[in-house]
Amino acid sequence: MKALKLTALAAAVLASSVVSQSAFAEVTANASVTSNYIWRGLTQTTNDAAVQGGIDYAHESGFYAGTWVSNVNYGADDVYSYEHDMYFGLSGESGDITYDVGYLYYNYDDEANFDFAEVYGSIGYGGLSATLSLLAHTEADEGEGRDYGFGKASYISVDYGMPVLNGAELGFHVGYHQGDFAEDFNGVPDGYADWGISVAKDGFSFAVTGTDLDDSGVDAYDNDSIKFTVGYALDFEL
Repeated sequence: MKALKLTALAAAVLASSVVSQSAFAEVTANASVTSNYIWRGLTQTTNDAAVQGGIDYAHESGFYAGTWVSNVNYGADDVYSYEHDMYFGLSGESGDITYDVGYLYYNYDDEANFDFAEVYGSIGYGGLSATLSLLAHTEADEGEGRDYGFGKASYISVDYGMPVLNGAELGFHVGYHQGDFAEDFNGVPDGYADWGISVAKDGFSFAVTGTDLDDSGVDAYDNDSIKFTVGYALDFEL
């Protein structure tokens, strides 16, 4: 999944709670810049750069919550838009098996007004993980003959990460997005696959991503082409 991404007041409340029970919970923050914001194989910034950041709370029980924000652009020339994500979930492990289940809400401004939420679950073993995300609800209006009901759009992905030379990590990703909402939100035909290969080290990353939209006639923002993305991310404790 992309980086799963609280208002300032909520963050302050969480920070104060950590003071009294620092052995049980922590609050961290992250900031990043990227040459292109790629989500499920498709650009969210018309191939322009993005500045992103978030705050996360994690408890030793496995409960976590957080918020994440990025600039986006869906074709409105030179009009600033944003994506603001809020999420919570529960993660843990049983033997060699890891799991993560949660809820993620995507919030946009009026220029990119297509708010929606998903529920997700993933399971992992070693460096391999599989994730399923289902549409939970949306505030977007359904067009004639369209169905934005619970579970009517889905995204399934498989990821594998492995260490390579000098502490770098090599990652592989494949995914498939389908459903009326997925089609209308992305502006691409229903049911498309995406893939990615990435290398990351010391906060720096380089990724090559693509889709199977080559023969679909889609050329908006070159979403049918291979994309090369570089970025830098920084994590720190609060």
